[in-house]
Amino acid sequence: MPTRGRSTLTQFLIESRRSAPHATGEFNALITNVSLACKAIARRVAQGTLEREPTVPVIDAADTSPLFVRATEWAGHLAGISAADAPAPQAIPVHYPLGKYLLRFESLDGVDNLDVNVTVGSIFSILRVAVPGEVATPGDWLQPGTAQVCAGYAIYGPCTMLVITFGQGTHAFTLDAALGEWVLSHPRLTVPTATRDFAINASNTRFWEPAVKRYVNECFAGRSGPRGADFSLRWVASLVAEAHRILLRGGVFLDPRDTRDALRPGRLRLLHEVQPIAFLIEQAGGMASTGHGRAMDVAPLTLDDRVGFVFGSRDEVERIERYHVEHVSPEAVDDYVSPLFGHRGLFARTE
Repeated sequence: MPTRGRSTLTQFLIESRRSAPHATGEFNALITNVSLACKAIARRVAQGTLEREPTVPVIDAADTSPLFVRATEWAGHLAGISAADAPAPQAIPVHYPLGKYLLRFESLDGVDNLDVNVTVGSIFSILRVAVPGEVATPGDWLQPGTAQVCAGYAIYGPCTMLVITFGQGTHAFTLDAALGEWVLSHPRLTVPTATRDFAINASNTRFWEPAVKRYVNECFAGRSGPRGADFSLRWVASLVAEAHRILLRGGVFLDPRDTRDALRPGRLRLLHEVQPIAFLIEQAGGMASTGHGRAMDVAPLTLDDRVGFVFGSRDEVERIERYHVEHVSPEAVDDYVSPLFGHRGLFARTE
């Protein structure tokens, strides 16, 4: 067997369908089309500057949303499509039939990394529409993360991988370029419950809430601090890359709510980024939170809702939630004396 006994994505979908006798096959076909879009984007990413004229900005050249749309709109499985960078959902053209699913996606997460050849990816999520065969209503799009039928991402790095969940575990497939097939390489991924790695953008230190400052200061204090262990800081500026590392090696990611805008509870898009990654992490035994509660339970009010996001190893996420509950004051955070930085900690004190 050319895949050395490992299932391809097609085989995996067929075997999964056998356990659901009432399934029609529409869902499998939709996943196949999504995976085709990811292959097309992988090819474009791999070509780098060969795909564009030198004078064309990389962000303009990386407009990969049409690849997702063209791969999925025609088959009759969808009642609507929502791209993260679009102001509103996109209707299915009238000459195509309407289906019972909704597709949300971010076609290229971490696009700023392209010019320096750092890992990027695509994120997607699938929901059911309330009335199959009819145009999706605004309410159809505003479902909590628990309503997702499927979520996944493709990661374009040294190898191209597709990581996906249907609500029965999180599984990773590696693209065999010679065969053009997604091959199951990491079945039933499991996030370790504890970790010594954390990822956060330290340039936003001055805007963090006290609970986040406390957590980060304790991590940087190392063995001589209250945690009694050394931690490593990670930051790739790609949500897909951060999630992938955590799924394979453990860790915790923080993009927390901060104090820059009191009316904006976070930076990451709830529907197009947080919900799909949260689904994948939970299905791998990890935990996904806004910092104040389960991310999958948040009911969206608009298509562009933003929230804080903390996910990864369960012990660390629970600790961060607990720190928020305890309402640690700025004075309590700053009173901790780092053996290396004194009262300043690694980060400058904010008044």
